[in-house]
Amino acid sequence: MKFLDLAKVHIRSGSGGGGAISFRREKFIEYGGPDGGDGGRGGDVIAEAVDGLNTLIDFRYQQHFFAKNGQHGMGSQRTGASGADIVLRVPVGTEILEEDEETVIADLTEVGQRVVLAEGGNGGWGNLHFKSSTNQAPRRANPGQPGVERTLWLRLKLIADAGLLGLPNAGKSTFLAATSNARPKIADYPFTTLHPNLGVVGVDGSEFLIADIPGLIEGAHEGKGIGDRFLGHVERCAVLLHLVDGTSGDPVGDWRTVIEELEAYGGGLADKPRVTALNKCDALDEEERAFIREELEAVAGPVMIMSGVSGEGVTEVLRALRKTIAAARGWTKTVEEEDSGPWQP
Repeated sequence: MKFLDLAKVHIRSGSGGGGAISFRREKFIEYGGPDGGDGGRGGDVIAEAVDGLNTLIDFRYQQHFFAKNGQHGMGSQRTGASGADIVLRVPVGTEILEEDEETVIADLTEVGQRVVLAEGGNGGWGNLHFKSSTNQAPRRANPGQPGVERTLWLRLKLIADAGLLGLPNAGKSTFLAATSNARPKIADYPFTTLHPNLGVVGVDGSEFLIADIPGLIEGAHEGKGIGDRFLGHVERCAVLLHLVDGTSGDPVGDWRTVIEELEAYGGGLADKPRVTALNKCDALDEEERAFIREELEAVAGPVMIMSGVSGEGVTEVLRALRKTIAAARGWTKTVEEEDSGPWQP
């Protein structure tokens, strides 16, 4: 299934049915009086977060959603039927924005959460409502209220516990493939990842969700490369895993590039808890590892050593991620963590 995280939709709620003008006409009843019923209410347009979806691809093929109109009232005091609602089924983590793409209407972060995007119009009153002691045969009825029509944007932000960051070819997809059942594309050229990937990772009997997004390059906030449009998918993460390629020739410069892009993007990403890992250490000898790690720690703080290919240090990185996530989410300790003493997020 193709990944789509931004979609434009046009919605319209149902109009209310008009009230009826009718009079009771029966044999032997000389003064039947008015008996026009009210119109039915128009249907609403509703958005609902459902389980089992992780893309907005359904809205690529259908962009118009119109609820049904209410039926008109009828004689014999019969009210028209209400129009059927229409429900937009969206993935958990979907933001609904106004046409300006800035004003957030709703943020659906839980399964089953619903929001009414456009209310249906009320039905009009029939002439029965206008009967009075001075007007016993009213010949007027109200039309139904019109529906609401609007254009909205749907923007998906994946809900993951941890997010992977780094330059292209930093080894993010290799790490995800090595630690989960996800099978992202892996190759020796930049931008092999063109859309976010999700993987369920397990460590010490506990599982959490990791999101891998396309790599960032200098100027991504200005649209260079793939840009920073996918950074929204790690906004909800409890921790970020910043992978730095140890074989790049300038690991410190690579680290600064990504941090500067996070700061330019905003949204509090630069202030999120981060675990920094020097990747591809299988291609470095002990002297090179120590030298690069010392340089990187001078600007980035504690740095872990790992290799997604050989598996060296991967478990330790996963445990560091799990501890930070547990502290943020309020999870309980695993048996292994109970034995290892207090947490050090």
